[in-house]
Amino acid sequence: MNPEGCEYSQFCLRCRAWRGTLDVTLRQDYKAGEKLFVDFAGDTVPVSDPVTGAAVPAHLFVATLGASNYTYAEAVLAQNLPVWITLHVCTFGFMGCVPAIVVPDNTRTAVTRPCRYEPDLNPTYQDMATHYGTAVIHARVKKPKDKAKVKSAVLIAQRCIIAALRNHAFFSLTELNTAIREKLMEYNGRELQKLKVSRKHLFETIDRPVMKALPLTRYEYAERTRHKVNIDCHVEIGRH
Repeated sequence: MNPEGCEYSQFCLRCRAWRGTLDVTLRQDYKAGEKLFVDFAGDTVPVSDPVTGAAVPAHLFVATLGASNYTYAEAVLAQNLPVWITLHVCTFGFMGCVPAIVVPDNTRTAVTRPCRYEPDLNPTYQDMATHYGTAVIHARVKKPKDKAKVKSAVLIAQRCIIAALRNHAFFSLTELNTAIREKLMEYNGRELQKLKVSRKHLFETIDRPVMKALPLTRYEYAERTRHKVNIDCHVEIGRH
């Protein structure tokens, strides 16, 4: 007995209040070559028309591996399905290999119907994944920790790439991506503070040896749609 202490009920009340202040998080361990996280950065880079001077915002696509943090980035002018597929193909070509799983956000170009257990993937996106022998497992809705790796990579990319290029003027998407590629090489080759090795070194020694090889042929974009046969036995595709 402690005369200066508190009663059991008061102890439980204070204990529950203390537990409510804790943010318990399970540390995520990423296997080598397993997951590739993909997403778009929130900030954009203006691309100016050389004739009119009108600026068009370019969106930054970021893909990063879970184990090595090896990152790919590319600027695009749209976020539609053909661009989304092309970005994945370019990412695999940049890395020279394919991960076991691709983890996208619940973007409409990737997931046609979000669901926690069995989402409906875009058929073209699924065809691309099948061609490269990888699986697509999207992040859960309103679960930011499922994509914490790419969110961190996006923030770093915004600081190391977008912020570094903010005082430059670009008059074409090719010119912008050339500058992004230079910054990307610096970013992947920079030594990590704790590990004392670069992301590229980790990729070459940890991820790449266990990742799948690229297929012999590059994926050719093909879009699938459903149409009803009209009463005259014709099907309308693209207003034809």
